[in-house]
Amino acid sequence: MIRIGVVGTNWITERLLTSANAVEDFKLTAVYSRTNEKAEEFASKYGITKIFTNLEEMAASEEIDAVYIATPNSLHAEQAILFLQNAKHVLCEKPLAANATEVARMIQTAKNHNVLLMEAMKSTLLPNFKTIQNNLHKIGPVRRYFASYCQYSSRYDKYKEGIVLNAFNPKFANGALMDLGVYCLYPLITLFGEPKEVKATGLMLDSGVDGEGSVLLKYDDKDAVVMYSKITNSYLPSEIQGEKGSMLIDKIHSAEKVGIHYNDGTIEPLTVEQSHPAMYYEVQEFIDLIKQGKTESTTNSFENSYTTMKVLDQVRKEIGLVFPNDLI
Repeated sequence: MIRIGVVGTNWITERLLTSANAVEDFKLTAVYSRTNEKAEEFASKYGITKIFTNLEEMAASEEIDAVYIATPNSLHAEQAILFLQNAKHVLCEKPLAANATEVARMIQTAKNHNVLLMEAMKSTLLPNFKTIQNNLHKIGPVRRYFASYCQYSSRYDKYKEGIVLNAFNPKFANGALMDLGVYCLYPLITLFGEPKEVKATGLMLDSGVDGEGSVLLKYDDKDAVVMYSKITNSYLPSEIQGEKGSMLIDKIHSAEKVGIHYNDGTIEPLTVEQSHPAMYYEVQEFIDLIKQGKTESTTNSFENSYTTMKVLDQVRKEIGLVFPNDLI
């Protein structure tokens, strides 16, 4: 059994734990929260035996083998490095950190201590993403990648009322790009590697984060167009265009339906059954890698996470989005 501690007790942690129920050898052992009251409440709900309100004590504990970090983006690097330095494996929510400098430090720390560090990017580990990878050759030379993730945030209603919640607070390295845009960019990097050029536009909100944006990325033989938003909705599918046909993906962040529309008008459905909740697959990957003694995922690899963060940094530079972490 791999003994897991969780850092952060929000809804995303609860969703991951629900998904992890079906993962063999996943044993939830400990929880960290800033307050004992909240830690106890969470522990009682999930049958957790060990509570921590001090991260240093948790990192040094011999009662856990690994942690899942689901705190605000601005805290990811500092917390992950602490656990890595204590030889604990780390599954860290996306985006992996606030900027590429932090990601580089996290990766180097993981290498120095010979432990696993993996970004919890669910999209690229789903069964239908593997279907995309395995069938991409059928559409011929790829010429364009288009991805859209625009989802109106209920927190934006509060924002318009003058209440700035974490989702729209630059202090936590948040905003539309970091929350939703990354879901469009990470699969692109995984499929095609680092782009040659990045151009971006976006709408900055008064709080100091972006509400929406668009990115144009240039490769030698193709280009990519990405749209993301937390202040509007979109119902467009994502698409990879090739010279022989186009692959349509219903939702780039969850890839529930995939198919190819060929130039001759024929359609080839490619969707495979997803037998578990979406977050199951990232947990399964994480546990499997630990059991195999590996310190890096081949899919959510160091290179993919670092390259994606470099692109995020470039987009932020283009639209004028600055986080406090950038100034450290």
